Amino acid sequence: MSLSSMLAKRHEAGRPIRVGLIGAGKFGSMVLAQARKIPGYHIVAVADLDVGKVRGSLARTGWEGEEYAATSFGDAMDSGRTFVTDNAAALCAFDGIECIIEATGHPLAGVRHAIMAIDAGKHIVMVNVEADVMCGPILAQRARQKGVVYSMAYGDQPAFCCELVDWVRSSGFELVSAGKGMNFRPPYRYSTPDTVWSYFGWSDEFVAAGDFNPKMYNSFTDGTKAAIEMAAVANGTGLDCPDDGLAFYPAGLQDLAQVFKPEADGGRLPRAGLTDIAASREPDGRVVMNNIQYGMFVTFRAPDEYTRQCFAQYGLLTDDSGWYGSMWRPFHLIGLETSVSVLSACLRGEPTGTAVEFRGDAVATAKSNLKAGDWLDGEGGFATWAKAVPATLSTRINALPIGLAHKVKLKRDVPQDQIVTFDDVDMVDDLDVVEVRQEQQRTMAPEQVRAA
Repeated sequence: MSLSSMLAKRHEAGRPIRVGLIGAGKFGSMVLAQARKIPGYHIVAVADLDVGKVRGSLARTGWEGEEYAATSFGDAMDSGRTFVTDNAAALCAFDGIECIIEATGHPLAGVRHAIMAIDAGKHIVMVNVEADVMCGPILAQRARQKGVVYSMAYGDQPAFCCELVDWVRSSGFELVSAGKGMNFRPPYRYSTPDTVWSYFGWSDEFVAAGDFNPKMYNSFTDGTKAAIEMAAVANGTGLDCPDDGLAFYPAGLQDLAQVFKPEADGGRLPRAGLTDIAASREPDGRVVMNNIQYGMFVTFRAPDEYTRQCFAQYGLLTDDSGWYGSMWRPFHLIGLETSVSVLSACLRGEPTGTAVEFRGDAVATAKSNLKAGDWLDGEGGFATWAKAVPATLSTRINALPIGLAHKVKLKRDVPQDQIVTFDDVDMVDDLDVVEVRQEQQRTMAPEQVRAA
């Protein structure tokens, strides 16, 4: 409850929190919308390969032209204004900045920017979950060794899942599962950028009038984003991804504790200790009553009869037995809340969720019968969807993470729904990131894999 008062003291002392933002898309725009309303919180610079996009985002979110008219990093520091640049490396290197927000959404760029920031001794808030799930455990390890914070972004669902898990453990309950809500049913799995709008019920005219990225929306539709985020939650909490990927159990608020408990106790989970999704639609398309499409949840068990009685006395939503309960957060506001991560890193030296081990993975999986010579087109594309699996499996079979499945050519056929491996593809580019990933697999894979 102290971040705002701690920031106020910094502001009064003339020492604002100085921040660099990389990426001026939707998330970055939401960051910018709130930044100018927080005294003592200074966006020194915004970097994007398209500087026109940056200026458009600033103008759209209410900034006056003079506020982002700084001519250099130094001028921004001295004047309190913001510098617009296309040079992310220079932004990471600039001494005056304390914390970098990486919001490009590009997994390869995200890994590179994180390394630059960490090497420069800066905290980093990794909005880029795509990069985090691919290399986050080793990036977080490097940050700890350097004495800086590597953090999930408050406002995004993985950070809130980690917060809820921390609440469960800090309260002394028995953690059972964690996850988020999502609009999903099985046919969505094979959606492509050409078919995605039909799942939203949007007309061609509506889409043409908006600024919609079909691959991004398709990543949410086909379950890829869910796999990425739940694998990140696994790495941040010590929970596991299901052995055969996320099940997307339909469940509303009233059903969370009943559904997300072990099968042995009448639930649907193979066992306790898993991440998964509360789907907002039944397999036949009906909308689930009281669904949590935009929310996050945890389920937990009372450790004894007294606590079980307290669950009932205070109105907790429980399963039929009363032993299992659920807690949730109904909404998340992504970039509008990310300043909390920056302030936590700079003022407390604490992340709002971080990868602590390599436990879950999001791996490329064929959407159709792919042939040798086909090109993979990454997250939300035509060729693959991401499957959330335990790192024990992905490391053992040398699975290709979804973050590296872009502009990569297949060397051999891969049947529909089979995981793509490094042995299936010809990796000729992005070898620096491949090496970071392989170092993570060599040094941070689960013990039973390294011992094999």
